Amino acid sequence: MADTSGVQSDRTRDALRAAHLYYLQDLTMDAIAGELGTSRSTVSRLLGLARSSGLVEIQIRSPLDQISQVQREIQRRFDVSAHIVPVPDHSSEVDRLERVALSAARILGSFFDSTMTMGIAWGSTMSAISRHLVAKKTHSSRIVQLNGAGNVQTTGIDYASEILRRFGDAYGASVHHFPVPAFFDDPATKEALWRERSTRRVLEIQSHMDVALFGIGSPDAAVPSHVYTAGYLGDDDFRMLRDSDVVGDVATVFFRADGSDAGIALNARATGPDFRTLRHVARRVCVSSGLSKIHALHGALAAELVTDLIIDESTARALIA
Repeated sequence: MADTSGVQSDRTRDALRAAHLYYLQDLTMDAIAGELGTSRSTVSRLLGLARSSGLVEIQIRSPLDQISQVQREIQRRFDVSAHIVPVPDHSSEVDRLERVALSAARILGSFFDSTMTMGIAWGSTMSAISRHLVAKKTHSSRIVQLNGAGNVQTTGIDYASEILRRFGDAYGASVHHFPVPAFFDDPATKEALWRERSTRRVLEIQSHMDVALFGIGSPDAAVPSHVYTAGYLGDDDFRMLRDSDVVGDVATVFFRADGSDAGIALNARATGPDFRTLRHVARRVCVSSGLSKIHALHGALAAELVTDLIIDESTARALIA
């Protein structure tokens, strides 16, 4: 098989040179094409490569580094840092999710670095983010799965491991899976397995997280949350959630509109981190999109689970309305 490393190295070098000329010297793409002896379309592709490979990191700051009124109000009311993604009001829920996920993937690199540990809660939002991650080389960093993914229909390994693999590849981090079901049939089984050394190893890694990344699960979401549609919950479970006034979940741990989670029986069988553990993580990044999740998002904020919120513009306005 032919050795392509030289070709890749040349292309990376050209991408870096094009990025310097475009972003630091303000040359037009036509001028860069003339200097590199190539076409304008090739320059466009080189700039795209520079962005996607992490050679270029773009940040947008408002004038005088002031945050918007909506961001300021979210900060004041909920004590979280908001990153608001401009999305047209007429966008579909699927398009809204993709655009918020794309922005989250770009922002996330500034939160995660060498020697850090990031916990990932699988789900529709995390899957979308994982497809847009920008490569950032780190060392001695770890990605750990926050909650089990198995149910009576599937082990969930393929689904969850693909999400974690993308994060590990993007950051050059070691990946630590959590090969347990999303929910145990019996709380006693969970208690027994939590005493096993192999399980305790993963729980120990979770306890040293620097960043926790999660979406908001909601039974009413327009883009269905994976835990509510993929065979994880039976009729009795849904009835139990309704009787307990549950509005959503974080990492398959459920909560009410006021943020409380006490007395929700399904949580005793859930494998996600309890909220007391989650609140000890220094940076807790919640990514949410769409008005259909607004009640669940309010509950997560009331539970003080969030330090950084990445959200679309119209949902952010609704949050403070």
